[in-house]
Amino acid sequence: MLSGRTSAYAIGLTGGIGSGKTTIANLFQEYGINVIDTDAIAHQLSAPNGLAIPAIRQEFGDAAIAPNGAMDRNWMRELIFSDSGAKQKLERILHPLIRQECEKAAAMATSTYVIFVVPLLVESGNWRERVNRIAVVDCPEQTQIFRVMTRNNLSQEQVLAIMRAQVSRERRLAAADDIIRNEGDLSAAKKQVHELHQQWTGLAKAH
Repeated sequence: MLSGRTSAYAIGLTGGIGSGKTTIANLFQEYGINVIDTDAIAHQLSAPNGLAIPAIRQEFGDAAIAPNGAMDRNWMRELIFSDSGAKQKLERILHPLIRQECEKAAAMATSTYVIFVVPLLVESGNWRERVNRIAVVDCPEQTQIFRVMTRNNLSQEQVLAIMRAQVSRERRLAAADDIIRNEGDLSAAKKQVHELHQQWTGLAKAH
């Protein structure tokens, strides 16, 4: 999503749904690290008056826009489910804008290193050369299922369908330079974050 590696030392943080990426990213923010969340950027782009709204309206018609002026997420989700090409059309609109906003945020970053939170980092296939390290937030699949069922009020089968659309846990771990185990013990997660913060700070200063 970036046009090349940023001048700042960059970490790509990823993990499967329910792995706790946001929790871990927030812990790094407590150290003053600039965190750039691609999902949050995508939501801003498709919110009322978002930069992507005119192109979404032009591509999909007025039905794609909710009364409040945001992209109608439920309508779009149903369209993507029934029309395999709709997802690619939406990505062609969003991805260049996400890349542009990521570059702006990275240029304004003031911390020793920056973290890009990218849920589909491994799936996208083009982040490896755009960050210095990939960190994977990992937990057992049963923990993922329980968290997402509880958080999103989804059935187990719905959660499993989402997980099947993502790369396997094994492929994600194979892509990792660093692994953060997030199995529910916050003190253990904080300890890992502290150690990685020290390691990445050292690497960034030597970069």
